[in-house]
This record gives sequence, structure tokens and C-alpha cells, in this order.
Amino acid sequence: MQLNPSALMNTYARLPVAFSHGEGAWVWSTDGRKFLDGLSGIAVNTLGHNHPRLTAGLREQVGRLIHTSNIYGIPLQQQLAERLAALSGMTNVFFCNSGLEANEAAIKLARKHGHTRGCDFPKIIVFDGAFHGRSLATLSATANPKVHKGFEPLVEGFVRLPLNDIGAIRQALTQHPDIAAVFLESIQGEGGIRPAQITFLEELRSLCTERDVLLMLDEVQCGIGRTGKWFAHQWADVLPDVMPLAKGLGSGVPIGAVVAHGKAASLFEPGNHGTTFGGNPLAMRAGLETLAAVEEEGLMANATARGQEIREGLATALSGMPGLREIRGQGLMIGVELEEPCTTLAAKALEAGLLINVTADRVIRLLPPLVLKSEEAHQIVQILAPLIRDFLQGVHSIPEGRAA
Repeated sequence: MQLNPSALMNTYARLPVAFSHGEGAWVWSTDGRKFLDGLSGIAVNTLGHNHPRLTAGLREQVGRLIHTSNIYGIPLQQQLAERLAALSGMTNVFFCNSGLEANEAAIKLARKHGHTRGCDFPKIIVFDGAFHGRSLATLSATANPKVHKGFEPLVEGFVRLPLNDIGAIRQALTQHPDIAAVFLESIQGEGGIRPAQITFLEELRSLCTERDVLLMLDEVQCGIGRTGKWFAHQWADVLPDVMPLAKGLGSGVPIGAVVAHGKAASLFEPGNHGTTFGGNPLAMRAGLETLAAVEEEGLMANATARGQEIREGLATALSGMPGLREIRGQGLMIGVELEEPCTTLAAKALEAGLLINVTADRVIRLLPPLVLKSEEAHQIVQILAPLIRDFLQGVHSIPEGRAA
């Protein structure tokens, strides 16, 4: 048996590159190559790389205080919580370190709510295509069998349904009176940039209110301005009871948050939940600086404009190509779905100087930083469109020159 020469656990199929520094929407590898960042650390680097406001704020905070403990008061926590409450229309926040932890907390809130209703075994509705994390509870809520494999038995208490089917929700609520929450991503990220439809969210909000069921909207990937609004569900003008956040909230500094409203806001009591690192001063400063920059620099409007440029540019360049299913998304959360698995395109794009990835086997995922410039949006199209065209020509044996 050949031993793994790395001291790292073999948990990632890494691409052959490492980065040394970045500026805006660009990163440089350790061997000096320059890449356009179309992924932003999987929707994490909201402000791109080396953003002057963020880096100055973090440097100052590191020189003041990095961590104390939640045993004591943390004024920056209060400031960020008030900011998130104001932006969301919700009321209370719990801070943690990641999207997984935020989703775990949401699951606990759902179960606590179920027990307050007298349910001995509360259930949560989740959806086909969902991804909520890799802990035992969140991988059980996740739909992908590859995530489950090798970690059975799964955590019980999840009822899985098709997305955007309000009839299936009504039927499940009738069949399972112990359902305590409906848990979904406003836009599925790992599931292939698949949005919950506006009418579905609106009907779901009314139904959850009617049945005393928590509406929990996972905004871990699609929140913090990425779609052109602070939170993707705001396109539907609904208010969730629970909203997990992470990724883009700290622009690269690990942070998670669970924002709650109504009954859900008062379910946790001292001793019910906690964290050692969550909500420390450094992470809170990152969150405050990120939100301030997004607002003051008009980055949500920028996300809308740049996203439209990318989608329209790809649609024009790939018009009439056999094997192209759909170009979809909102703001700078974009998916290009092909008919055939296309995971090899991530490596091809890397060779061409562009960072992307492929999710759900067939969906090219673009998540550029919100500071992306118009000329950089066009560069993404100029690099990516020929790669997709070449891939589709190879799969479908299209004669050279036939494609639009």
C-alpha cells in the first residue's frame, strides 16, 4: 500500500495551484501566475482580496483584541447583531464560526420549537438538491447521497420533498403533524444554483404561519448582497423565522450567524447552545467592515449589473450550442448547466487563468467577488465561453465553425 506523502488528511481533490496574494478580483499563485477569481473562495471573499477598508480594520483589531470569551460581554457582537437585525427585519442573532454551525443551530431551534408544541419527535421538511453541511445532522438534511455514504446511520427527523412544490408541503404537513420547521436554501448553491421560486416562498410563508411551523431560510451562500439584495429571500419580500448566515459575512474571516424572528428568537436560553470561538472581536470586526463596505460602495447594485453582463455575455456567446441547458442565477451567483458532466472544466479554466468550479456534476458555478468590475465580468465571459464551447463540441462532435 502506498502511503500518502502529505501530512494533511486526504479530504480534497485539490487543483494543482496555491496562491500567495491577491488584489481585488485577482489572485497570484506561488509560482507567479495571475488568475481572475470567479469563485471568491466559494462566495466568501465578498470584498475580493486586500480590500483597503477590511484590511485596515482587521489590522487595527488584531492590535487591540482578538478573542475573549462569551462568558463576557463583546460590544462588537452587539453592534453586528443590531446591524443584521436592521437589514433583515428580524430581531435576534447568535454568532458562531461557519455555515455548518449556523445550520446546526437552526436545526436545534426547530426541534426546540417542536417540543414547545408538544411534539415528542419533531420533524423538519428539507428538499431535493439541498446542501446544509457535513456534520451528522446537516449531512442528514443534505440531499446528496455522496455526502451520506460511509456515515450512516443518518440523523432521523427529516422529511425530504421536491423543491417549489407547495402541494407536496401541504400533503406532508397533513401526514406529519409533528413537523416543526421547513428548512431550505433561498437559492441552492451546491445543488446547482437552483432558486426557490418567489411564489413558492410566498405561499410557504403563509402556510408556515398558519400551521405554527418555522420557516428557516439558509442564506449561507446566497446572502450578504450576492444576489443584489442583502438576502436572496428579499426578492420575494418574505420574512423567515430563522436565517443562517456565514461565508460572505466576514469576507474571508470565519464567521457564522443565526438570525431569528418571532417565536424562534426567544427559544434558546442560557445553557441551550454555545460556542468557544464564535462571535469573537476579530470576526465581528470583519462582519461590520464587510457590511459597511457593501453598503457604502454600492456593491449590491454592482452585483446586479455585473451578473447581468456575465449571463447575457455567456448567452450570446453560447447561443444555439447543443448540450447547453440553461444559464441562470441572480446577481453574482450564476450557474451554467450542461447536459453532460463537466467537472473537467474547472481544471481547464485554471489553465486559462480563471477560477471556477463545477457543482452537481453538470453546473458551472460562478461566484465572483462583489467588487468585480465591468471589464472583469467581460473577461470571465471571454475566457469561459470558448472553454464551454470546446467542451460541448467535443461531447456532441460538432464540426468546427458550426456553433454560433
